[in-house]
Amino acid sequence: MLGDVTGDHPELDAIRVAVSTVIFSLRTAPDGDRLMLSLVRRTRAPHQGSWALPGGWLDPTENLDAAASRTLAETTALKPAYLEQLYTFGDVDRAPTRAIAIVYWALLRSDLVDAQRAASGAPENVEWFDVDELPALAFDHHRIADYALWRLRNKVGYSRIAAGLLPDEFTLTELREVYEAVLGRRLDPSNFRRLLEGSDELIPTESFRTGKHRPARLYRYLASD
Repeated sequence: MLGDVTGDHPELDAIRVAVSTVIFSLRTAPDGDRLMLSLVRRTRAPHQGSWALPGGWLDPTENLDAAASRTLAETTALKPAYLEQLYTFGDVDRAPTRAIAIVYWALLRSDLVDAQRAASGAPENVEWFDVDELPALAFDHHRIADYALWRLRNKVGYSRIAAGLLPDEFTLTELREVYEAVLGRRLDPSNFRRLLEGSDELIPTESFRTGKHRPARLYRYLASD
């Protein structure tokens, strides 16, 4: 039998578990769409007035995924359809009291950000920041944000994670612009088109995006199994 672990080690009762989320979206800036993340200004000590990642304490009666969804909705009014567990941060000195942070990450399209915040009433202490121009953050949240961005920039090269920032159907130009925003650099349009047109995950549709320029074919990702 495992027995009462905390009974033999009462110091374990003082360890708390927090759940935080790094949520990325593309937001319009003067020089084009920029990859940004949502931060919350803390309203209580410690670090009162500082910016931090959205999150909260894990309730003993809920599982981790439910806690991530709940704390994100409570702090930002955002409800992404998909949350992925990223990493666990547990340095002894990461907070004034012993606290372990289980971190999730999510991507949310810009139009859904605006719609969800309008429907739920966005808290006044929430703002979006360019991932390359973050303010000073509470606790070890800058380290967490840096790690999430590093993972995203690596993963975009070998997965379809960019789909989380796109509508169901999109042009190759729109897809390239997402890659550029995530990677933080320009990509050669011709090389990008050749690379993507050879992919077996992108399906051309019979629809086109019309506008000032010639119509652009819409694509979609092959449905996952």
